[in-house]
Amino acid sequence: MFYKEWLLGALMRLVPMWLSLGVHEWAHAYAAFRLGDDTAALEGRLTLNPLVHVDPFGTFLFPLVGIPFGWARPVPIDPARFDRNVSMGVGVMVSAAAGPASNLVLAFMCAIVIGLLSRAHLLTAHTGARQLLFTLLQTNVMLCLFNLIPIPPLDGSRIVEGLVPYRHRRTWDRLNHLSMLEGAALLVLAAIVLFPASFFIEGILEEVISRLSY
Repeated sequence: MFYKEWLLGALMRLVPMWLSLGVHEWAHAYAAFRLGDDTAALEGRLTLNPLVHVDPFGTFLFPLVGIPFGWARPVPIDPARFDRNVSMGVGVMVSAAAGPASNLVLAFMCAIVIGLLSRAHLLTAHTGARQLLFTLLQTNVMLCLFNLIPIPPLDGSRIVEGLVPYRHRRTWDRLNHLSMLEGAALLVLAAIVLFPASFFIEGILEEVISRLSY
């Protein structure tokens, strides 16, 4: 009995995470493609298939232990291939911001769907469908917030890079060039800090859904 409940809970976390990360990485690839860079498309990453984007830790381990956010394999982007009328800095910033923006759009759509179905009395507070939709909503909000943290290789670092004035670029480059171990340590630290906030955000989302439902 416990095994079945754990498996059901794991699927309720994994499926929304896979779907959300698939859209997130596709958005990066699509934005870059529209800016003229077809690197991701040539490597088969311009797809919504989440299996193409999986990362052992961010896509599997985090959801399995109940952490409502994570990451996938970074989509390859070559700024040198952007269209000539697009500067490298702007192109990198736009393609980076596309990922969190897609999660924000998905979260908004989930909230609207939950509200409409609840108003039509097609969802009750404890149904599996509502739980799945709410988990999808929470996952996308947390993915958006987590990826906006300015730590390499998260999207926030590339967005900040595009906003840093030229006179401060050398300082930013020194802060931004971390070893793999340092980057992993900072990611874990960011996850530890953000994880308690997920419970606070969950309460806010429940309140938003309740207001949309009546």
